[in-house]
Amino acid sequence: MQEKFQTGTFMPESMITCKTLYKATGLSDEDFERPIIGIANSFNDIVPGHKNLKELTEQVKYGIYRAGGTPVEFGCIAVCDGVCTTHSGSRYSLPSREVVADSIEIMVRAHRMDGLVLIGSCDKTVPGMLMAAARLDIPCIFLAGGCMLGGPSFGAKRKSDSTSIAEAYGMYQAGICTHEELMNLLTVSCPTIGSCQHMATANTMCCMAEALGLSLAGSAAIPAVFNERTRVALKTGEIAVEMVKMGITSRDIITKNAIENAIMMLMATGGSTNAVLHTCAIAHEIGMDTQEVMELFDRFGESVPLIARINPSSVEYDALDFYFAGGIPAVMEEMKSILHMDCMTVTGQTLQESIDSYQYLYPKNPEVITSLDKPFSSLPGLVIMRGNLAPDTAVAKPAAISPEVRQFTGKAICFDSEEECSEAIGKQLVKPGHVVVIRYEGPKGAPGMPEMYKPLKLLYGQGLNKSTALITDGRFSGTNNGCFVGHISPEAAAGGPLALIKDGDEILIDVINKKLELKVSNEELERRKSEFTYASPKISGYLKRYAENAQSADRGGILL
Repeated sequence: MQEKFQTGTFMPESMITCKTLYKATGLSDEDFERPIIGIANSFNDIVPGHKNLKELTEQVKYGIYRAGGTPVEFGCIAVCDGVCTTHSGSRYSLPSREVVADSIEIMVRAHRMDGLVLIGSCDKTVPGMLMAAARLDIPCIFLAGGCMLGGPSFGAKRKSDSTSIAEAYGMYQAGICTHEELMNLLTVSCPTIGSCQHMATANTMCCMAEALGLSLAGSAAIPAVFNERTRVALKTGEIAVEMVKMGITSRDIITKNAIENAIMMLMATGGSTNAVLHTCAIAHEIGMDTQEVMELFDRFGESVPLIARINPSSVEYDALDFYFAGGIPAVMEEMKSILHMDCMTVTGQTLQESIDSYQYLYPKNPEVITSLDKPFSSLPGLVIMRGNLAPDTAVAKPAAISPEVRQFTGKAICFDSEEECSEAIGKQLVKPGHVVVIRYEGPKGAPGMPEMYKPLKLLYGQGLNKSTALITDGRFSGTNNGCFVGHISPEAAAGGPLALIKDGDEILIDVINKKLELKVSNEELERRKSEFTYASPKISGYLKRYAENAQSADRGGILL
């Protein structure tokens, strides 16, 4: 935009009006001679992962000024699955991703910004921002807000975290912990601001942004309260201006090879199951078919082992430990032999150059990040499941499933909503040997595909995480553990096989061989299908529009 504002040159009426209104905000003629760098700031007072973004944005502005640019800030929504206090509220979480992407596109294209800094932290905001970057194809750089620190030890975990309270509630239901212990944990398990302390969706997607090359090396894992987070914010602002000067755009960085790198990183670190949805959505923005993305998850699931241990794949180490161990640079350094090291990053360096020049601040920890030839597990962090229950795929996370339940056969106990299931678990109606089925929670059915993390946490608290399983067309939190399979497609609301299960049916879950099977004859399934009816929920507003246009989970829940 800056070349349109050169002092002393003729400007069309539209540009004169634009400059006049910009000057009304306090900008000077000199400001228009610099690159105009937009800052999409998702700060709010509601979400702990976004509470510090106002301060980080000020540092980004300093960096932009220092490098010769003019910063212009605008706001962006941010929804937190954890803060959504009701199931109906959590239905807005995944759909908010599309609003984030659309609103950033609108602001940038309407106001013709030269470059863009995206500042976010939590679950759906980060992928929405990455989708916007891919869609806009201008110089873009992403800055994460950083993780929070862990709380005191609780249960089997060395450090408690934001989900420990749900586990403790299950323990309270089973008489394992007291009300006083529960209330104390409520206060101390999240001692600072920041994104949650585990490799859940928030930290997974921030790490993915770095793996794609759209963030500065080492920036994803820096805790929110560390001074290093402030310094990297200032540097991010500087690099945004340099990207404009070098002509590096987001699609120079977000390429098919970069997507492949990101998927391999997700496998190696045990990333959130939600990352499958978001990777499909981001890849769709650069023209990749979502089925091709699912095939990549399948392919790399066969070849990339788990080399990083972060909660929930470990009860010992959390996001802070991952940062101290070297974070994404340390992981990618160990993966050099299989990554596309010639991919470009925001600095103009290749991934190879970026990793080779990275300066580690702390000693590496092989207990947290190991090598490809000495993996923590030969199984990948994520697997794509198939079978007569998931003709169009489902997703599981072997890294968070105990070895003894990676192959599980049990009897179905069915629920048509998460609330119904949680109530039954609270009454201790779920017993060892049950496969809990939660359906009508997909993109169209819920609508909005909310997280089913609470039932699994309650089962964990009641000591049932190694004797039961849970399958659903909904999503999971990246913090869940136990035997679980989500994203089952087609969803129940679309008449998928999940809708045909009856209490007592035998179900096989084989995470090792990636199979999800209902042990019912084809003839019986056809009979049940002929009797199947479904009435969509009565909804209005944005969720109504979302349900009408949302694609299935195997297509990333994208809107067409």
